[in-house]
Amino acid sequence: MKTDNIAAKGTQGTMTLNQRFLLIRRALVRYRWFYLMMLPGIIYYIVYHYVPMGGLLIAFKKYNLIKGVWGSEWIGLDNFMTVFSSPDFLILLKNTILLSIYRIMFNMLPDVLLALILNEIRVQWFKRVIQSITYGPYFLSWIIVYGLVFSFLAPDAGLISSWWRGQTGDTLNLLTDKDFFRPLLLLTDIWKNTGFGAIIYLAALAAINSELYEAAVVDGAGRWRQMWHITLPGIREVFVLLFILRIGHILDAGFEQVYIFLNARVYEVGDIIDTWVFRRGIEQLDFSVAAAVGFFKSIIGFILVLGANKLAKKFGSSGIW
Repeated sequence: MKTDNIAAKGTQGTMTLNQRFLLIRRALVRYRWFYLMMLPGIIYYIVYHYVPMGGLLIAFKKYNLIKGVWGSEWIGLDNFMTVFSSPDFLILLKNTILLSIYRIMFNMLPDVLLALILNEIRVQWFKRVIQSITYGPYFLSWIIVYGLVFSFLAPDAGLISSWWRGQTGDTLNLLTDKDFFRPLLLLTDIWKNTGFGAIIYLAALAAINSELYEAAVVDGAGRWRQMWHITLPGIREVFVLLFILRIGHILDAGFEQVYIFLNARVYEVGDIIDTWVFRRGIEQLDFSVAAAVGFFKSIIGFILVLGANKLAKKFGSSGIW
Protein backbone atom coordinates (compact mmCIF):
# COMPACT_ATOMS: atom_id res chain seq x y z
CA MET A 1 0.00 0.00 0.00
CA LYS A 2 2.80 2.39 0.82
CA THR A 3 4.36 1.72 -2.58
CA ASP A 4 1.03 2.45 -4.28
CA ASN A 5 0.71 5.70 -2.33
CA ILE A 6 4.17 6.80 -3.36
CA ALA A 7 3.43 5.92 -6.99
CA ALA A 8 0.18 7.89 -6.78
CA LYS A 9 2.00 10.95 -5.45
CA GLY A 10 4.53 10.59 -8.25
CA THR A 11 1.81 10.77 -10.84
CA GLN A 12 0.58 14.08 -9.39
CA GLY A 13 3.98 15.71 -9.62
CA THR A 14 7.66 15.05 -9.96
CA MET A 15 8.84 12.43 -7.49
CA THR A 16 11.71 13.30 -5.24
CA LEU A 17 14.99 11.41 -5.32
CA ASN A 18 14.18 9.68 -2.03
CA GLN A 19 10.84 8.47 -3.39
CA ARG A 20 12.50 7.05 -6.50
CA PHE A 21 15.15 5.33 -4.39
CA LEU A 22 12.46 3.86 -2.14
CA LEU A 23 10.55 2.49 -5.12
CA ILE A 24 13.69 0.90 -6.57
CA ARG A 25 14.67 -0.61 -3.22
CA ARG A 26 11.20 -2.07 -2.65
CA ALA A 27 11.22 -3.55 -6.16
CA LEU A 28 14.64 -5.09 -5.57
CA VAL A 29 13.51 -6.63 -2.31
CA ARG A 30 10.23 -7.87 -3.73
CA TYR A 31 11.75 -9.46 -6.83
CA ARG A 32 15.11 -10.37 -5.28
CA TRP A 33 14.93 -14.03 -6.36
CA PHE A 34 14.28 -13.08 -9.97
CA TYR A 35 17.25 -10.71 -9.96
CA LEU A 36 19.36 -13.43 -8.35
CA MET A 37 18.48 -15.82 -11.18
CA MET A 38 19.41 -13.11 -13.68
CA LEU A 39 22.79 -12.54 -12.07
CA PRO A 40 24.74 -15.41 -13.75
CA GLY A 41 23.53 -14.33 -17.18
CA ILE A 42 24.39 -10.70 -16.50
CA ILE A 43 27.87 -11.64 -15.30
CA TYR A 44 28.38 -13.81 -18.38
CA TYR A 45 27.50 -11.00 -20.78
CA ILE A 46 29.61 -8.46 -18.89
CA VAL A 47 32.71 -10.69 -18.83
CA TYR A 48 32.50 -12.22 -22.30
CA HIS A 49 30.63 -9.58 -24.34
CA TYR A 50 31.09 -6.11 -22.86
CA VAL A 51 34.59 -6.22 -21.35
CA PRO A 52 36.14 -7.50 -24.63
CA MET A 53 34.70 -4.45 -26.40
CA GLY A 54 37.75 -2.58 -25.16
CA GLY A 55 39.71 -4.62 -27.67
CA LEU A 56 38.01 -2.71 -30.50
CA LEU A 57 40.75 -0.13 -30.05
CA ILE A 58 43.02 -2.57 -31.87
CA ALA A 59 41.11 -1.77 -35.07
CA PHE A 60 42.45 1.79 -34.91
CA LYS A 61 46.01 0.88 -33.96
CA LYS A 62 49.03 -0.90 -35.36
CA TYR A 63 48.83 -3.59 -32.74
CA ASN A 64 52.05 -4.90 -31.26
CA LEU A 65 51.96 -7.95 -29.01
CA ILE A 66 54.83 -6.64 -26.88
CA LYS A 67 53.49 -3.10 -26.45
CA GLY A 68 49.92 -4.24 -25.86
CA VAL A 69 46.66 -2.46 -26.69
CA TRP A 70 47.45 0.84 -24.97
CA GLY A 71 51.07 1.05 -26.02
CA SER A 72 50.55 0.31 -29.72
CA GLU A 73 50.76 3.10 -32.30
CA TRP A 74 47.50 4.87 -33.17
CA ILE A 75 46.95 4.83 -36.97
CA GLY A 76 43.30 5.86 -37.29
CA LEU A 77 41.39 4.32 -40.20
CA ASP A 78 44.38 2.80 -41.97
CA ASN A 79 43.32 -0.75 -41.10
CA PHE A 80 39.88 -0.15 -42.58
CA MET A 81 41.45 1.21 -45.76
CA THR A 82 43.60 -1.93 -45.96
CA VAL A 83 40.49 -4.07 -45.81
CA PHE A 84 38.39 -2.08 -48.27
CA SER A 85 41.23 -1.70 -50.76
CA SER A 86 41.97 -5.43 -50.79
CA PRO A 87 41.28 -6.98 -54.22
CA ASP A 88 39.57 -9.91 -52.48
CA PHE A 89 37.19 -7.82 -50.38
CA LEU A 90 34.36 -7.55 -52.91
CA ILE A 91 34.51 -11.29 -53.64
CA LEU A 92 34.49 -12.08 -49.92
CA LEU A 93 31.57 -9.71 -49.34
CA LYS A 94 29.63 -11.20 -52.25
CA ASN A 95 30.17 -14.79 -51.08
CA THR A 96 29.23 -13.91 -47.49
CA ILE A 97 26.03 -12.09 -48.42
CA LEU A 98 24.95 -14.76 -50.91
CA LEU A 99 25.44 -17.59 -48.42
CA SER A 100 23.58 -15.67 -45.73
CA ILE A 101 20.68 -14.85 -48.06
CA TYR A 102 20.48 -18.49 -49.16
CA ARG A 103 20.38 -19.57 -45.51
CA ILE A 104 17.56 -17.11 -44.77
CA MET A 105 15.58 -18.10 -47.86
CA PHE A 106 15.95 -21.87 -47.70
CA ASN A 107 16.69 -22.66 -44.05
CA MET A 108 13.83 -20.87 -42.28
CA LEU A 109 11.00 -22.54 -44.20
CA PRO A 110 12.04 -26.14 -43.31
CA ASP A 111 11.91 -25.16 -39.64
CA VAL A 112 8.33 -23.94 -40.02
CA LEU A 113 7.25 -26.90 -42.15
CA LEU A 114 8.69 -29.45 -39.70
CA ALA A 115 7.00 -27.68 -36.78
CA LEU A 116 3.66 -27.68 -38.61
CA ILE A 117 4.01 -31.38 -39.46
CA LEU A 118 4.88 -32.31 -35.89
CA ASN A 119 2.00 -30.20 -34.61
CA GLU A 120 -0.45 -32.14 -36.77
CA ILE A 121 0.72 -35.56 -35.56
CA ARG A 122 -1.74 -36.89 -33.00
CA VAL A 123 0.10 -40.09 -32.03
CA GLN A 124 2.33 -38.79 -29.26
CA TRP A 125 4.95 -41.58 -29.21
CA PHE A 126 5.44 -41.29 -32.97
CA LYS A 127 5.70 -37.51 -32.65
CA ARG A 128 8.41 -37.83 -29.98
CA VAL A 129 10.36 -40.32 -32.09
CA ILE A 130 10.31 -38.07 -35.17
CA GLN A 131 11.26 -35.04 -33.10
CA SER A 132 14.19 -36.88 -31.51
CA ILE A 133 15.44 -38.09 -34.90
CA THR A 134 15.31 -34.61 -36.45
CA TYR A 135 16.73 -32.91 -33.34
CA GLY A 136 19.65 -35.33 -32.94
CA PRO A 137 21.96 -33.95 -35.68
CA TYR A 138 22.01 -30.57 -33.92
CA PHE A 139 24.31 -32.04 -31.26
CA LEU A 140 26.90 -33.18 -33.82
CA SER A 141 29.89 -30.94 -34.43
CA TRP A 142 30.64 -29.80 -37.96
CA ILE A 143 33.75 -31.99 -37.93
CA ILE A 144 31.55 -35.07 -37.53
CA VAL A 145 29.11 -33.79 -40.16
CA TYR A 146 31.96 -33.29 -42.61
CA GLY A 147 33.20 -36.80 -41.83
CA LEU A 148 29.76 -38.18 -42.71
CA VAL A 149 29.64 -36.15 -45.92
CA PHE A 150 33.17 -37.28 -46.80
CA SER A 151 32.20 -40.92 -46.33
CA PHE A 152 29.51 -40.46 -49.00
CA LEU A 153 31.22 -38.05 -51.41
CA ALA A 154 34.95 -38.84 -51.17
CA PRO A 155 36.30 -39.23 -54.75
CA ASP A 156 37.95 -42.62 -54.14
CA ALA A 157 36.12 -44.37 -51.32
CA GLY A 158 32.80 -42.52 -50.90
CA LEU A 159 29.63 -44.58 -51.13
CA ILE A 160 27.95 -42.34 -53.71
CA SER A 161 31.19 -41.71 -55.61
CA SER A 162 31.97 -45.44 -55.78
CA TRP A 163 28.45 -46.23 -57.00
CA TRP A 164 28.70 -43.47 -59.64
CA ARG A 165 32.09 -44.73 -60.84
CA GLY A 166 30.70 -48.25 -61.10
CA GLN A 167 27.73 -47.06 -63.16
CA THR A 168 29.43 -44.55 -65.48
CA GLY A 169 33.17 -45.12 -65.13
CA ASP A 170 33.67 -41.43 -64.30
CA THR A 171 35.10 -40.01 -61.08
CA LEU A 172 32.62 -37.93 -59.10
CA ASN A 173 34.33 -35.24 -57.01
CA LEU A 174 31.57 -33.07 -55.58
CA LEU A 175 33.61 -31.82 -52.60
CA THR A 176 35.78 -29.75 -54.94
CA ASP A 177 33.01 -28.76 -57.35
CA LYS A 178 32.40 -24.99 -57.29
CA ASP A 179 28.84 -25.37 -58.54
CA PHE A 180 27.95 -27.87 -55.80
CA PHE A 181 29.72 -26.20 -52.86
CA ARG A 182 26.98 -23.76 -51.83
CA PRO A 183 24.14 -26.28 -52.20
CA LEU A 184 26.23 -28.70 -50.12
CA LEU A 185 26.53 -26.12 -47.34
CA LEU A 186 22.79 -25.44 -47.42
CA LEU A 187 21.78 -29.11 -47.44
CA THR A 188 24.05 -30.03 -44.53
CA ASP A 189 22.93 -26.97 -42.58
CA ILE A 190 19.26 -27.89 -43.11
CA TRP A 191 19.91 -31.47 -42.02
CA LYS A 192 21.79 -30.38 -38.90
CA ASN A 193 19.71 -27.44 -37.64
CA THR A 194 16.11 -27.92 -38.81
CA GLY A 195 15.13 -30.00 -35.80
CA PHE A 196 16.38 -27.36 -33.39
CA GLY A 197 14.72 -24.54 -35.31
CA ALA A 198 11.39 -26.39 -35.25
CA ILE A 199 11.42 -26.49 -31.44
CA ILE A 200 11.11 -22.70 -31.30
CA TYR A 201 8.04 -22.76 -33.53
CA LEU A 202 6.56 -25.69 -31.61
CA ALA A 203 6.77 -23.58 -28.46
CA ALA A 204 4.93 -20.78 -30.27
CA LEU A 205 2.29 -23.25 -31.49
CA ALA A 206 1.77 -24.53 -27.95
CA ALA A 207 0.97 -20.96 -26.85
CA ILE A 208 -1.94 -20.61 -29.29
CA ASN A 209 -5.29 -20.63 -27.52
CA SER A 210 -6.98 -24.00 -28.12
CA GLU A 211 -10.39 -22.31 -28.00
CA LEU A 212 -9.64 -20.76 -31.38
CA TYR A 213 -9.42 -24.22 -32.93
CA GLU A 214 -12.61 -25.31 -31.17
CA ALA A 215 -14.45 -22.27 -32.51
CA ALA A 216 -13.08 -22.95 -36.00
CA VAL A 217 -14.35 -26.55 -35.86
CA VAL A 218 -17.80 -25.31 -34.84
CA ASP A 219 -17.77 -22.93 -37.81
CA GLY A 220 -16.94 -25.85 -40.12
CA ALA A 221 -13.30 -25.04 -40.83
CA GLY A 222 -11.13 -27.95 -41.93
CA ARG A 223 -7.50 -28.63 -41.01
CA TRP A 224 -6.13 -26.50 -43.85
CA ARG A 225 -8.38 -23.56 -42.94
CA GLN A 226 -7.38 -23.83 -39.30
CA MET A 227 -3.72 -23.84 -40.27
CA TRP A 228 -4.10 -20.84 -42.58
CA HIS A 229 -6.22 -18.66 -40.29
CA ILE A 230 -5.03 -19.70 -36.82
CA THR A 231 -1.73 -21.61 -36.84
CA LEU A 232 0.28 -19.48 -39.27
CA PRO A 233 -0.84 -16.13 -37.76
CA GLY A 234 -0.01 -17.59 -34.34
CA ILE A 235 3.65 -18.11 -35.25
CA ARG A 236 4.04 -14.99 -37.40
CA GLU A 237 5.59 -12.92 -34.61
CA VAL A 238 8.18 -15.60 -33.87
CA PHE A 239 9.01 -15.92 -37.57
CA VAL A 240 9.49 -12.16 -37.89
CA LEU A 241 11.65 -12.07 -34.76
CA LEU A 242 13.95 -14.81 -36.03
CA PHE A 243 14.05 -13.17 -39.45
CA ILE A 244 15.20 -9.86 -37.93
CA LEU A 245 17.90 -11.64 -35.94
CA ARG A 246 19.12 -13.44 -39.05
CA ILE A 247 19.21 -10.17 -40.96
CA GLY A 248 21.46 -8.74 -38.24
CA HIS A 249 23.87 -11.66 -38.77
CA ILE A 250 23.91 -11.44 -42.54
CA LEU A 251 27.70 -10.98 -42.54
CA ASP A 252 28.08 -14.13 -40.41
CA ALA A 253 27.77 -16.87 -43.02
CA GLY A 254 28.65 -19.73 -40.67
CA PHE A 255 32.42 -19.66 -40.17
CA GLU A 256 32.80 -23.12 -38.61
CA GLN A 257 30.92 -24.95 -41.33
CA VAL A 258 32.50 -23.04 -44.21
CA TYR A 259 36.03 -23.34 -42.80
CA ILE A 260 35.72 -27.12 -42.45
CA PHE A 261 34.20 -27.68 -45.89
CA LEU A 262 36.44 -25.14 -47.65
CA ASN A 263 39.27 -26.22 -49.94
CA ALA A 264 41.52 -24.47 -52.46
CA ARG A 265 39.36 -25.36 -55.47
CA VAL A 266 36.22 -23.68 -54.14
CA TYR A 267 37.78 -20.48 -52.76
CA GLU A 268 36.14 -18.49 -55.54
CA VAL A 269 32.62 -19.29 -54.29
CA GLY A 270 33.23 -20.38 -50.69
CA ASP A 271 35.75 -18.00 -49.16
CA ILE A 272 33.89 -15.60 -46.84
CA ILE A 273 34.85 -12.68 -44.62
CA ASP A 274 35.27 -14.79 -41.49
CA THR A 275 37.60 -17.32 -43.12
CA TRP A 276 39.69 -14.47 -44.53
CA VAL A 277 39.81 -12.84 -41.08
CA PHE A 278 40.93 -16.15 -39.57
CA ARG A 279 43.79 -16.46 -42.03
CA ARG A 280 44.77 -12.81 -41.68
CA GLY A 281 44.36 -12.53 -37.91
CA ILE A 282 45.42 -15.95 -36.61
CA GLU A 283 47.72 -17.38 -39.26
CA GLN A 284 49.42 -14.08 -40.19
CA LEU A 285 49.05 -12.49 -36.70
CA ASP A 286 47.60 -9.30 -38.21
CA PHE A 287 45.17 -8.68 -35.36
CA SER A 288 44.50 -5.04 -36.23
CA VAL A 289 43.06 -5.76 -39.67
CA ALA A 290 41.02 -8.65 -38.28
CA ALA A 291 39.60 -6.38 -35.55
CA ALA A 292 38.76 -3.74 -38.17
CA VAL A 293 36.73 -6.29 -40.12
CA GLY A 294 34.91 -7.35 -36.95
CA PHE A 295 34.10 -3.72 -36.14
CA PHE A 296 32.80 -3.20 -39.69
CA LYS A 297 30.57 -6.29 -39.41
CA SER A 298 29.17 -5.11 -36.08
CA ILE A 299 28.21 -1.70 -37.46
CA ILE A 300 26.53 -3.21 -40.53
CA GLY A 301 24.68 -5.77 -38.41
CA PHE A 302 23.45 -3.06 -36.02
CA ILE A 303 22.13 -0.96 -38.91
CA LEU A 304 20.41 -3.95 -40.51
CA VAL A 305 18.72 -4.94 -37.24
CA LEU A 306 17.38 -1.40 -36.79
CA GLY A 307 16.17 -1.27 -40.40
CA ALA A 308 14.57 -4.73 -40.31
CA ASN A 309 12.85 -3.99 -37.01
CA LYS A 310 11.43 -0.71 -38.34
CA LEU A 311 10.30 -2.41 -41.55
CA ALA A 312 8.61 -5.19 -39.59
CA LYS A 313 6.62 -2.65 -37.57
CA LYS A 314 5.39 -1.00 -40.77
CA PHE A 315 3.94 -4.36 -41.84
CA GLY A 316 2.05 -4.76 -38.56
CA SER A 317 4.53 -6.80 -36.52
CA SER A 318 5.65 -5.84 -33.04
CA GLY A 319 9.33 -6.35 -33.92
CA ILE A 320 11.99 -6.87 -31.29
CA TRP A 321 11.24 -3.70 -29.32
